[in-house]
Amino acid sequence: MDKQQKYDRQLRLWGDHGQRSLENAKVCLINVTATGTEILKNMVLPGIGSFTIIDSKCVTGEDAGNNFFLHSDRIGDSRAKVATELLLELNPDVSGEYMDETIDQLLENNPKLFSHFTVVIVSGLIPEDTLKKLSLLLWGKNIPLVLCKSYGFIGYSRLIVQEHCVVESHPDNTHEDLRLDNPFPGLKNYCDSLDLDVMTYKEHSHVPYVVLLYKYLEKWKKDKGEMPTNWKEKTAFKKLLLSGVRMKESESGIIEEEEENFLEAAKHANASLVASRIPSAVQKLLNDEECLNLKESSKNFWILVRGLKMFFENEGNGMLPLRGTLPDMTSDSERYIKLQSVYKEQAELDTNAVTEHVSEICASLNSRNGRISEKEIRRFCKNSHFLRTIRCRSLEKEFQSPSKSFVESLIADPDSNAVWYVMFRSVERFQARHGRYPGTNELQLETDIGKLKICMKELLEEWGVPGSSELVKDDYIHEMTRCGAAELHAVASFMGGIVAHEVIKLITAQYVPFDDTFVYNGINCTTSSFKI
Repeated sequence: MDKQQKYDRQLRLWGDHGQRSLENAKVCLINVTATGTEILKNMVLPGIGSFTIIDSKCVTGEDAGNNFFLHSDRIGDSRAKVATELLLELNPDVSGEYMDETIDQLLENNPKLFSHFTVVIVSGLIPEDTLKKLSLLLWGKNIPLVLCKSYGFIGYSRLIVQEHCVVESHPDNTHEDLRLDNPFPGLKNYCDSLDLDVMTYKEHSHVPYVVLLYKYLEKWKKDKGEMPTNWKEKTAFKKLLLSGVRMKESESGIIEEEEENFLEAAKHANASLVASRIPSAVQKLLNDEECLNLKESSKNFWILVRGLKMFFENEGNGMLPLRGTLPDMTSDSERYIKLQSVYKEQAELDTNAVTEHVSEICASLNSRNGRISEKEIRRFCKNSHFLRTIRCRSLEKEFQSPSKSFVESLIADPDSNAVWYVMFRSVERFQARHGRYPGTNELQLETDIGKLKICMKELLEEWGVPGSSELVKDDYIHEMTRCGAAELHAVASFMGGIVAHEVIKLITAQYVPFDDTFVYNGINCTTSSFKI
């Protein structure tokens, strides 16, 4: 089957360039858990380039009972081998391999192995010391590390990466970039060339609403001196706009017929008259140290941001490049196409100006010419209003103490999903101290509850949380002990879908991943994200 046809639905989400990034990606999965194989399944199906599974254990009856990719007739075989074989059956475009080694062995004997991966995923439970070593290795290379586990009815995931830059963030709600508050020369010339007074009814009723808004905004500013800003002024502006609706003659006399283009103009007035200003998130990027202090090793993203800053301060006159797109509207084809070309021409001029600045920057950095393609610059300019960066805290800092904002949110609402993060950390401390997870020995359930509570209190005291002995209810401690580190496939499946989605965001550098910790509460079916 042709790839264009095979991957049609996802190409609509992240385009050809996003699919290429996916097909070039190399993903590493550590531990064959139900959650881990669900993650890989959801990445193999859309066509990830290749994957490597690292796991030294053999298939057990427990594995076969909760993991669709480990069968009971393969008990005793390598978990990594069995999972790899079955996952590869899902998509012939994907390649995969496995390694029957422990993560500790690889970190000791072959740490360079991890430098070749696009992203590393750790599923399930591994010792804290091992996790620290792996995280430190990947942190220095800015390779994303994604932790994910299902523990009873609770799911947890953590993203650890120094910096992740997003050009195509695909925001849900955006205002059209029409520039009616600060019209560019091409828009002014085109709108001024149209005289509404001399038009026939048919012509008048097919004038694009952008032109109508411009015309009546000019009338408004002649009288008021400035744009309508508050609700009262915008209501008065709409009234002025609708006063221009014409009457249509009919055989029986003159009747009033509302012109659809005027109704469209009134409907879109509030959103269209929003001031064209630089978003605070983008302004922050223009003043970022990575933008101000470029070096030859700087990412393309920061070189482009610097070029954007130069445009903003010069040709842009405090504005970002025009996006150059128009929404659908009631209009005849000729005038709509002409208006569309006006916006595209200005967007082209802005893009060319940014391109010149980027070329100057590359030359000053002794970077090879053409290191940033024309397509990349165009895509960047078109999305310059929606640029985002994510900078996570390192695992080392997290293990020292969570962020102040997280601790404050926990104190403010100890029944929020933040408490499950506390419980996961307590469980890890329990394992490090006792060599097993709470509740895994039925004969010691009661004593495990007490021991886990001690671990939890110690953590909260180290974090400086007041009243730590009463903050977390015993119900949470009982739940973590009761489930005995069991992995329920329903929770694993849900987390596998969530985490695969986030990993694809990291690989394609499109859409914005969570920052930086995600918790799923399967007891009341809620999710939360925290900055740890």
